[in-house]
Amino acid sequence: MDKVKKYNRSKMLIEILEILINLTFILLLVFSPIAKQIESKAFSITQNDYLAFLLFILTIGFINSLLNFPLSFYSSFILEHKYNLSNQNLLSWIKENFKSLLISLIILLPIALLFFYLLKNYPENWWIFLTIIVFLFSILLAKIAPTIIFPLFYKFSPLENETLKNMLNSLCKKHNIDFSGIYSFNLSKTTKKANAGFTGIFKSKRIILSDTLIENFTDQEILTVFAHELGHYKKKHIIKNIFIGLITTFLIFFITNKIYLILLVNFSFNYPYQLSALPLLFLILSIFSLILMPFHNILSRKFEYEADRFAVDSTNDRISFINALNKIAKINLADKEPNPIIEFIFYSHPSIKKRIERLEKHVV
Repeated sequence: MDKVKKYNRSKMLIEILEILINLTFILLLVFSPIAKQIESKAFSITQNDYLAFLLFILTIGFINSLLNFPLSFYSSFILEHKYNLSNQNLLSWIKENFKSLLISLIILLPIALLFFYLLKNYPENWWIFLTIIVFLFSILLAKIAPTIIFPLFYKFSPLENETLKNMLNSLCKKHNIDFSGIYSFNLSKTTKKANAGFTGIFKSKRIILSDTLIENFTDQEILTVFAHELGHYKKKHIIKNIFIGLITTFLIFFITNKIYLILLVNFSFNYPYQLSALPLLFLILSIFSLILMPFHNILSRKFEYEADRFAVDSTNDRISFINALNKIAKINLADKEPNPIIEFIFYSHPSIKKRIERLEKHVV
């Protein structure tokens, strides 16, 4: 087995194990006294429902992180170094992960408190309000991520390559797309992998190219890679994903609430916002998430094919785009021909082989 297959098999095995660990942990919380013990400890520290809730979820989150840490560390540090993909030393890895954890807490804890407030005060209709909040938050996040969140992790600089800048500008003008700027970012500080994107919505739209992409690809190849990202925007995939997410979240929360209220009685819980009952709610949501994952990925792969076609149609350069896909696969150690079942369930992008086969058949 070559190193690409070994690398991807290891990554997939770790992903599956992490899913199993998370699911097993939630099942333990539901069917053992652990959740009630954590609840009792939280209320021994404070009688305030909201502070107790924070202590409860932070304790569960901490335990879950400890359970996942060995696999997470192996996957993101050991394995990446083993296959010569990472540029991080241990201290850098710790700093980046701590920063990511801190930002996640800042973002997610207010939403968690809103969820608990709604569950406590509107036990029948909390899911309606929460769906609206998640929807509005997803729009806000898409807007602020390029200018506020991404720069916390990478240094962004205006693109210096004037020839490439003019090519990208011309492509955007051709499709009547306005943006706030073209930037390169130092992805090489963490990895040798390459990436590009057309990020943000409204006035925060910007083109971002990793330094690894700029260093290893020709201008024409970079243009086609960006054209693919532009295709996602032009085909309104971001907006479609937001609204599909709205509908999906609405239905999942609605069904979850119905099941949760029924099971509360069977599990002898007193009220929906009882802290030790919350793992039951999380279990139902986790099961729905796993069930829907393949269907979300089917839609995502469809969008990728559409963006591929846009890239070729807008640049009239199929060869450069195919060359870029092959380079990306080589640099990122992507499996060009994964197991069909694994691809169907877990892959948000079609395999490189399938993408190239479609491009070769497509007449511009």
